[in-house]
Amino acid sequence: MNTEEKRFNQEEEDEEENGRGREAWERTYADERSWESLQEDESGLLRPIDNKTLSHAQYRRRLRTATAARIQKGLIRYLYIIIDFSRAAAEMDYKPSRMVVVARQVEAFIREFFDQNPLSQIGLVILKDGVAHCLTDLGGSPEAHIKALMGKLGTSGDASLQNGLDLVCDLLNQIPSYGHREALILYSALSTCDPGDILETIQKCKASKIRCSVIGLSAELYICKHLCQETGGMYFVALDEPHLKELVLEHAPPPPAIAEFAVANLIKMGFPQRTAEGVISICSCHKEAKVGGGYTCPRCKARICELPTECCICGLTLVSSPHLARSYHHLFPIRPFDDVSLSALRDFHKLPKNCFGCQLSLLNPGNLPGPQVACPNCKQHFCLDCDIYIHESLHNCPGCESLRNSKTISDMEE
Repeated sequence: MNTEEKRFNQEEEDEEENGRGREAWERTYADERSWESLQEDESGLLRPIDNKTLSHAQYRRRLRTATAARIQKGLIRYLYIIIDFSRAAAEMDYKPSRMVVVARQVEAFIREFFDQNPLSQIGLVILKDGVAHCLTDLGGSPEAHIKALMGKLGTSGDASLQNGLDLVCDLLNQIPSYGHREALILYSALSTCDPGDILETIQKCKASKIRCSVIGLSAELYICKHLCQETGGMYFVALDEPHLKELVLEHAPPPPAIAEFAVANLIKMGFPQRTAEGVISICSCHKEAKVGGGYTCPRCKARICELPTECCICGLTLVSSPHLARSYHHLFPIRPFDDVSLSALRDFHKLPKNCFGCQLSLLNPGNLPGPQVACPNCKQHFCLDCDIYIHESLHNCPGCESLRNSKTISDMEE
Protein backbone atom coordinates (compact mmCIF):
# COMPACT_ATOMS: atom_id res chain seq x y z
CA MET A 1 0.00 0.00 0.00
CA ASN A 2 1.54 3.29 -1.10
CA THR A 3 1.58 6.56 0.87
CA GLU A 4 -1.43 8.13 -0.89
CA GLU A 5 -3.64 5.07 -0.20
CA LYS A 6 -2.64 5.12 3.48
CA ARG A 7 -3.47 8.83 3.75
CA PHE A 8 -6.84 8.29 2.02
CA ASN A 9 -7.76 5.43 4.35
CA GLN A 10 -6.72 7.49 7.36
CA GLU A 11 -8.96 10.40 6.25
CA GLU A 12 -11.89 8.01 5.83
CA GLU A 13 -11.35 6.63 9.35
CA ASP A 14 -11.20 10.17 10.79
CA GLU A 15 -14.45 11.12 9.04
CA GLU A 16 -16.16 7.99 10.38
CA GLU A 17 -14.98 8.75 13.91
CA ASN A 18 -16.06 12.39 13.76
CA GLY A 19 -19.38 11.74 12.04
CA ARG A 20 -20.06 8.34 13.64
CA GLY A 21 -20.27 6.75 10.20
CA ARG A 22 -22.96 9.13 8.90
CA GLU A 23 -23.03 11.19 5.72
CA ALA A 24 -22.82 14.98 5.94
CA TRP A 25 -26.55 15.48 5.32
CA GLU A 26 -27.34 12.87 7.99
CA ARG A 27 -25.13 14.61 10.56
CA THR A 28 -26.89 17.93 9.87
CA TYR A 29 -30.33 16.51 10.62
CA ALA A 30 -29.01 14.53 13.60
CA ASP A 31 -27.43 17.60 15.17
CA GLU A 32 -30.58 19.71 14.72
CA ARG A 33 -32.89 16.82 15.80
CA SER A 34 -35.59 18.32 13.59
CA TRP A 35 -37.90 15.31 14.05
CA GLU A 36 -38.51 16.38 17.65
CA SER A 37 -40.38 19.49 16.43
CA LEU A 38 -43.16 17.38 14.86
CA GLN A 39 -46.16 15.67 16.38
CA GLU A 40 -49.02 13.54 15.09
CA ASP A 41 -52.55 14.98 15.06
CA GLU A 42 -55.88 13.14 15.38
CA SER A 43 -55.94 12.14 11.70
CA GLY A 44 -52.42 10.71 11.75
CA LEU A 45 -50.79 13.61 9.90
CA LEU A 46 -47.57 15.27 11.05
CA ARG A 47 -47.67 18.92 12.04
CA PRO A 48 -45.25 21.28 13.84
CA ILE A 49 -45.48 21.43 17.61
CA ASP A 50 -46.97 24.65 18.98
CA ASN A 51 -44.04 25.46 21.26
CA LYS A 52 -45.62 28.74 22.42
CA THR A 53 -48.73 26.98 23.77
CA LEU A 54 -46.67 24.20 25.37
CA SER A 55 -44.32 26.61 27.13
CA HIS A 56 -47.29 28.66 28.35
CA ALA A 57 -48.96 25.51 29.74
CA GLN A 58 -45.76 24.57 31.59
CA TYR A 59 -45.49 28.12 32.93
CA ARG A 60 -49.07 28.09 34.23
CA ARG A 61 -48.51 24.75 35.99
CA ARG A 62 -45.50 26.21 37.79
CA LEU A 63 -47.47 29.38 38.62
CA ARG A 64 -50.35 27.44 40.16
CA THR A 65 -47.91 25.38 42.25
CA ALA A 66 -46.06 28.47 43.45
CA THR A 67 -49.23 30.35 44.45
CA ALA A 68 -51.25 27.39 45.75
CA ALA A 69 -50.63 28.44 49.36
CA ARG A 70 -49.44 31.60 51.07
CA ILE A 71 -45.89 30.59 52.05
CA GLN A 72 -43.35 32.83 53.69
CA LYS A 73 -40.47 33.46 51.28
CA GLY A 74 -36.80 34.06 51.94
CA LEU A 75 -36.33 37.55 50.51
CA ILE A 76 -32.75 38.12 51.72
CA ARG A 77 -30.77 35.33 50.08
CA TYR A 78 -27.08 34.53 50.07
CA LEU A 79 -26.43 32.18 47.16
CA TYR A 80 -23.20 30.58 45.96
CA ILE A 81 -23.19 29.12 42.44
CA ILE A 82 -20.78 26.16 42.25
CA ILE A 83 -19.77 25.51 38.62
CA ASP A 84 -18.01 22.32 37.50
CA PHE A 85 -15.18 23.28 35.15
CA SER A 86 -13.46 19.90 35.23
CA ARG A 87 -12.52 18.05 32.05
CA ALA A 88 -16.10 16.74 31.86
CA ALA A 89 -17.26 20.29 31.07
CA ALA A 90 -15.32 20.13 27.80
CA GLU A 91 -17.69 17.48 26.40
CA MET A 92 -19.48 18.58 23.24
CA ASP A 93 -22.90 16.97 23.71
CA TYR A 94 -24.05 20.57 24.31
CA LYS A 95 -23.02 22.85 21.44
CA PRO A 96 -20.34 24.15 21.32
CA SER A 97 -19.45 22.63 24.73
CA ARG A 98 -20.90 22.17 28.20
CA MET A 99 -18.64 24.89 29.59
CA VAL A 100 -19.85 27.53 27.13
CA VAL A 101 -23.51 26.61 27.54
CA VAL A 102 -23.26 26.64 31.34
CA ALA A 103 -21.49 30.02 31.34
CA ARG A 104 -24.21 31.43 29.09
CA GLN A 105 -27.01 30.15 31.34
CA VAL A 106 -25.26 31.36 34.51
CA GLU A 107 -24.98 34.85 33.00
CA ALA A 108 -28.72 34.90 32.26
CA PHE A 109 -29.48 33.52 35.72
CA ILE A 110 -27.41 36.19 37.50
CA ARG A 111 -29.30 38.99 35.76
CA GLU A 112 -32.68 37.39 36.45
CA PHE A 113 -31.72 36.64 40.07
CA PHE A 114 -30.92 40.27 40.90
CA ASP A 115 -34.03 41.44 39.07
CA GLN A 116 -36.22 39.26 41.29
CA ASN A 117 -34.09 39.42 44.46
CA PRO A 118 -32.72 42.98 44.75
CA LEU A 119 -31.87 42.50 48.44
CA SER A 120 -29.85 39.31 47.89
CA GLN A 121 -26.23 38.56 47.05
CA ILE A 122 -24.41 36.00 44.88
CA GLY A 123 -20.94 34.46 44.92
CA LEU A 124 -19.22 32.18 42.39
CA VAL A 125 -17.16 29.03 43.07
CA ILE A 126 -15.54 26.89 40.35
CA LEU A 127 -14.38 23.27 40.58
CA LYS A 128 -11.32 22.11 38.64
CA ASP A 129 -8.15 20.09 39.26
CA GLY A 130 -9.73 18.57 42.38
CA VAL A 131 -9.82 21.99 44.10
CA ALA A 132 -12.58 24.55 44.74
CA HIS A 133 -11.71 28.17 43.88
CA CYS A 134 -13.75 31.14 45.12
CA LEU A 135 -14.09 33.21 41.95
CA THR A 136 -16.11 36.07 43.50
CA ASP A 137 -17.21 36.85 47.04
CA LEU A 138 -20.83 37.56 47.93
CA GLY A 139 -21.92 40.77 46.25
CA GLY A 140 -24.81 42.54 44.58
CA SER A 141 -23.18 43.56 41.28
CA PRO A 142 -24.21 41.34 38.36
CA GLU A 143 -21.65 42.86 36.00
CA ALA A 144 -18.76 42.10 38.38
CA HIS A 145 -19.78 38.43 38.66
CA ILE A 146 -20.28 38.02 34.91
CA LYS A 147 -16.96 39.68 34.09
CA ALA A 148 -15.10 37.43 36.54
CA LEU A 149 -16.80 34.31 35.17
CA MET A 150 -16.13 35.07 31.51
CA GLY A 151 -12.49 35.80 32.30
CA LYS A 152 -11.91 32.38 33.88
CA LEU A 153 -13.41 30.01 31.31
CA GLY A 154 -11.34 26.84 30.99
CA THR A 155 -11.55 23.16 31.92
CA SER A 156 -9.00 20.84 33.50
CA GLY A 157 -8.66 17.97 35.97
CA ASP A 158 -11.37 16.38 38.09
CA ALA A 159 -14.21 17.87 40.13
CA SER A 160 -14.34 17.61 43.92
CA LEU A 161 -17.85 18.09 45.23
CA GLN A 162 -16.69 17.81 48.84
CA ASN A 163 -14.13 20.62 48.51
CA GLY A 164 -16.77 22.85 46.93
CA LEU A 165 -19.26 22.18 49.74
CA ASP A 166 -16.62 22.71 52.44
CA LEU A 167 -15.62 26.07 50.96
CA VAL A 168 -19.22 27.27 50.58
CA CYS A 169 -20.13 26.07 54.08
CA ASP A 170 -17.26 28.04 55.62
CA LEU A 171 -18.18 31.16 53.64
CA LEU A 172 -21.92 31.02 54.38
CA ASN A 173 -21.39 30.45 58.12
CA GLN A 174 -20.18 34.07 58.31
CA ILE A 175 -23.40 35.69 57.08
CA PRO A 176 -26.09 37.10 59.43
CA SER A 177 -28.62 34.72 60.93
CA TYR A 178 -31.57 36.30 59.10
CA GLY A 179 -30.07 35.50 55.67
CA HIS A 180 -31.14 32.40 53.75
CA ARG A 181 -28.14 30.28 52.80
CA GLU A 182 -28.23 28.50 49.47
CA ALA A 183 -25.91 26.71 47.05
CA LEU A 184 -26.71 25.95 43.40
CA ILE A 185 -24.41 23.36 41.83
CA LEU A 186 -24.06 22.92 38.05
CA TYR A 187 -22.34 19.53 37.80
CA SER A 188 -20.99 17.98 34.59
CA ALA A 189 -18.87 15.07 35.89
CA LEU A 190 -20.02 11.51 36.59
CA SER A 191 -17.85 11.19 39.71
CA THR A 192 -16.30 13.26 42.46
CA CYS A 193 -12.66 13.15 43.58
CA ASP A 194 -12.81 13.90 47.32
CA PRO A 195 -10.12 13.99 50.02
CA GLY A 196 -12.41 12.67 52.79
CA ASP A 197 -15.89 11.49 53.68
CA ILE A 198 -18.37 13.60 51.70
CA LEU A 199 -21.27 12.30 53.81
CA GLU A 200 -19.87 14.17 56.81
CA THR A 201 -19.67 17.34 54.71
CA ILE A 202 -23.31 16.90 53.70
CA GLN A 203 -24.31 16.65 57.36
CA LYS A 204 -22.29 19.78 58.08
CA CYS A 205 -24.21 21.66 55.36
CA LYS A 206 -27.47 20.38 56.80
CA ALA A 207 -26.52 21.56 60.29
CA SER A 208 -25.60 25.00 58.86
CA LYS A 209 -29.09 25.27 57.23
CA ILE A 210 -27.64 25.51 53.72
CA ARG A 211 -30.15 24.58 51.01
CA CYS A 212 -28.20 22.78 48.27
CA SER A 213 -29.66 22.19 44.81
CA VAL A 214 -27.96 20.38 41.92
CA ILE A 215 -28.49 20.48 38.17
CA GLY A 216 -26.68 17.65 36.38
CA LEU A 217 -25.55 17.78 32.77
CA SER A 218 -24.71 14.11 32.25
CA ALA A 219 -26.62 11.53 34.33
CA GLU A 220 -28.18 11.16 37.76
CA LEU A 221 -25.71 10.61 40.61
CA TYR A 222 -26.68 9.11 43.95
CA ILE A 223 -24.47 11.45 45.97
CA CYS A 224 -26.06 14.54 44.35
CA LYS A 225 -29.55 13.20 44.98
CA HIS A 226 -28.65 12.40 48.60
CA LEU A 227 -27.23 15.92 49.08
CA CYS A 228 -30.46 17.55 47.88
CA GLN A 229 -32.66 15.26 49.96
CA GLU A 230 -30.69 15.96 53.14
CA THR A 231 -30.56 19.75 52.70
CA GLY A 232 -34.05 20.32 51.24
CA GLY A 233 -32.90 21.29 47.76
CA MET A 234 -33.93 20.15 44.28
CA TYR A 235 -32.08 17.78 41.95
CA PHE A 236 -32.68 17.60 38.19
CA VAL A 237 -30.76 16.38 35.16
CA ALA A 238 -30.95 18.58 32.06
CA LEU A 239 -31.97 16.93 28.79
CA ASP A 240 -30.87 19.71 26.44
CA GLU A 241 -30.02 23.41 26.46
CA PRO A 242 -33.63 24.74 26.62
CA HIS A 243 -34.34 22.34 29.48
CA LEU A 244 -31.15 23.47 31.24
CA LYS A 245 -32.22 27.11 30.92
CA GLU A 246 -35.64 26.29 32.39
CA LEU A 247 -34.10 24.39 35.33
CA VAL A 248 -31.60 27.14 36.13
CA LEU A 249 -34.18 29.96 36.03
CA GLU A 250 -36.47 28.03 38.38
CA HIS A 251 -34.04 28.97 41.17
CA ALA A 252 -34.43 32.72 40.58
CA PRO A 253 -37.66 33.25 42.59
CA PRO A 254 -37.26 33.16 46.38
CA PRO A 255 -37.74 29.68 47.86
CA PRO A 256 -39.94 28.95 50.92
CA ALA A 257 -38.36 30.08 54.18
CA ILE A 258 -36.82 27.49 56.50
CA ALA A 259 -38.82 27.11 59.73
CA GLU A 260 -35.93 28.33 61.92
CA PHE A 261 -35.65 31.51 59.83
CA ALA A 262 -39.40 32.13 59.52
CA VAL A 263 -39.58 34.05 62.81
CA ALA A 264 -40.05 37.82 62.55
CA ASN A 265 -37.05 39.95 63.46
CA LEU A 266 -35.92 43.50 62.82
CA ILE A 267 -33.02 44.19 60.47
CA LYS A 268 -31.05 47.42 60.55
CA MET A 269 -30.77 48.97 57.10
CA GLY A 270 -29.45 52.26 55.79
CA PHE A 271 -30.72 54.26 52.85
CA PRO A 272 -27.66 56.12 51.51
CA GLN A 273 -27.79 59.29 49.46
CA ARG A 274 -26.10 59.61 46.10
CA THR A 275 -23.01 61.81 46.19
CA ALA A 276 -22.76 64.94 44.06
CA GLU A 277 -21.10 64.81 40.65
CA GLY A 278 -17.53 66.07 40.52
CA VAL A 279 -16.76 65.31 44.18
CA ILE A 280 -13.52 63.36 44.72
CA SER A 281 -13.65 60.73 47.47
CA ILE A 282 -12.00 57.42 48.38
CA CYS A 283 -14.14 54.38 47.67
CA SER A 284 -14.27 52.02 50.68
CA CYS A 285 -14.93 48.94 48.57
CA HIS A 286 -12.18 49.42 45.96
CA LYS A 287 -9.74 51.39 48.17
CA GLU A 288 -9.11 54.02 45.49
CA ALA A 289 -10.08 57.62 44.73
CA LYS A 290 -13.05 58.15 42.42
CA VAL A 291 -14.72 61.23 41.00
CA GLY A 292 -18.49 61.66 41.29
CA GLY A 293 -21.17 59.00 41.53
CA GLY A 294 -21.45 56.46 44.32
CA TYR A 295 -23.33 56.64 47.61
CA THR A 296 -22.59 57.79 51.15
CA CYS A 297 -23.28 55.53 54.13
CA PRO A 298 -25.69 57.34 56.51
CA ARG A 299 -23.91 55.97 59.60
CA CYS A 300 -20.15 56.31 58.98
CA LYS A 301 -20.23 58.56 55.85
CA ALA A 302 -18.04 56.12 53.89
CA ARG A 303 -18.33 56.06 50.08
CA ILE A 304 -19.61 52.93 48.35
CA CYS A 305 -20.07 52.31 44.62
CA GLU A 306 -23.33 50.38 44.24
CA LEU A 307 -26.39 49.08 46.03
CA PRO A 308 -27.37 46.81 47.66
CA THR A 309 -24.27 46.04 49.69
CA GLU A 310 -22.86 45.96 53.19
CA CYS A 311 -20.78 48.89 54.37
CA CYS A 312 -17.12 47.86 54.60
CA ILE A 313 -16.53 50.23 57.53
CA CYS A 314 -19.53 49.88 59.88
CA GLY A 315 -21.21 46.73 58.50
CA LEU A 316 -24.61 48.39 57.94
CA THR A 317 -26.78 46.84 55.22
CA LEU A 318 -27.32 49.50 52.57
CA VAL A 319 -30.29 49.39 50.18
CA SER A 320 -32.51 51.79 48.27
CA SER A 321 -36.29 52.13 48.52
CA PRO A 322 -36.89 50.67 45.00
CA HIS A 323 -35.15 47.48 46.16
CA LEU A 324 -37.69 47.03 48.93
CA ALA A 325 -40.56 47.84 46.56
CA ARG A 326 -39.39 45.24 44.03
CA SER A 327 -39.30 42.58 46.74
CA TYR A 328 -42.87 43.32 47.82
CA HIS A 329 -44.58 41.37 45.03
CA HIS A 330 -43.16 38.07 46.35
CA LEU A 331 -45.20 38.56 49.53
CA PHE A 332 -48.49 39.26 47.73
CA PRO A 333 -48.34 37.67 44.25
CA ILE A 334 -51.04 38.14 41.63
CA ARG A 335 -53.58 35.34 41.41
CA PRO A 336 -53.15 33.10 38.34
CA PHE A 337 -55.45 34.02 35.49
CA ASP A 338 -58.21 31.60 34.48
CA ASP A 339 -58.17 29.79 31.15
CA VAL A 340 -61.12 30.75 28.98
CA SER A 341 -63.26 27.60 28.61
CA LEU A 342 -64.04 25.93 25.29
CA SER A 343 -67.75 26.69 25.71
CA ALA A 344 -66.98 30.40 26.03
CA LEU A 345 -64.70 30.23 22.99
CA ARG A 346 -67.51 28.70 20.92
CA ASP A 347 -69.73 31.67 21.79
CA PHE A 348 -66.98 34.00 20.63
CA HIS A 349 -69.34 36.85 19.68
CA LYS A 350 -69.52 37.81 23.37
CA LEU A 351 -65.74 37.74 23.85
CA PRO A 352 -63.49 40.79 23.44
CA LYS A 353 -61.65 40.93 20.12
CA ASN A 354 -58.42 42.43 21.48
CA CYS A 355 -56.12 41.77 24.43
CA PHE A 356 -56.68 44.28 27.24
CA GLY A 357 -52.94 44.57 27.80
CA CYS A 358 -51.22 44.89 24.41
CA GLN A 359 -54.39 45.57 22.35
CA LEU A 360 -53.40 42.94 19.78
CA SER A 361 -56.08 40.76 18.24
CA LEU A 362 -57.12 37.62 20.13
CA LEU A 363 -58.47 36.05 16.92
CA ASN A 364 -56.71 33.41 14.86
CA PRO A 365 -56.84 33.35 11.03
CA GLY A 366 -60.46 32.80 10.04
CA ASN A 367 -61.72 35.09 12.84
CA LEU A 368 -61.75 32.19 15.30
CA PRO A 369 -60.83 32.95 18.93
CA GLY A 370 -57.34 31.93 19.97
CA PRO A 371 -56.09 30.77 23.38
CA GLN A 372 -56.59 33.44 26.03
CA VAL A 373 -56.89 33.92 29.78
CA ALA A 374 -59.07 36.11 32.01
CA CYS A 375 -58.35 37.85 35.30
CA PRO A 376 -60.56 36.37 38.06
CA ASN A 377 -61.09 39.82 39.61
CA CYS A 378 -61.66 42.30 36.77
CA LYS A 379 -62.72 39.68 34.15
CA GLN A 380 -60.55 41.30 31.48
CA HIS A 381 -59.07 39.02 28.79
CA PHE A 382 -55.36 38.79 27.99
CA CYS A 383 -53.20 36.97 25.46
CA LEU A 384 -50.65 34.37 26.53
CA ASP A 385 -47.66 36.70 26.21
CA CYS A 386 -49.30 39.35 28.40
CA ASP A 387 -50.17 36.68 30.97
CA ILE A 388 -46.50 35.79 31.37
CA TYR A 389 -45.39 39.43 31.30
CA ILE A 390 -47.90 40.47 33.98
CA HIS A 391 -46.97 37.68 36.39
CA GLU A 392 -43.21 37.71 35.84
CA SER A 393 -42.34 41.36 35.25
CA LEU A 394 -45.22 43.78 35.84
CA HIS A 395 -46.71 42.16 38.99
CA ASN A 396 -49.89 44.24 38.58
CA CYS A 397 -53.02 43.49 36.58
CA PRO A 398 -53.76 46.40 34.17
CA GLY A 399 -57.51 45.70 34.38
CA CYS A 400 -57.58 45.81 38.18
CA GLU A 401 -55.42 48.94 38.24
CA SER A 402 -57.69 50.72 35.75
CA LEU A 403 -60.74 49.88 37.87
CA ARG A 404 -59.00 51.18 40.98
CA ASN A 405 -58.05 54.42 39.23
CA SER A 406 -61.57 54.95 37.85
CA LYS A 407 -63.04 54.48 41.35
CA THR A 408 -60.58 57.01 42.75
CA ILE A 409 -61.50 59.57 40.09
CA SER A 410 -65.24 59.06 40.64
CA ASP A 411 -64.82 59.46 44.41
CA MET A 412 -62.94 62.72 43.87
CA GLU A 413 -65.68 64.03 41.57
CA GLU A 414 -68.37 63.23 44.14
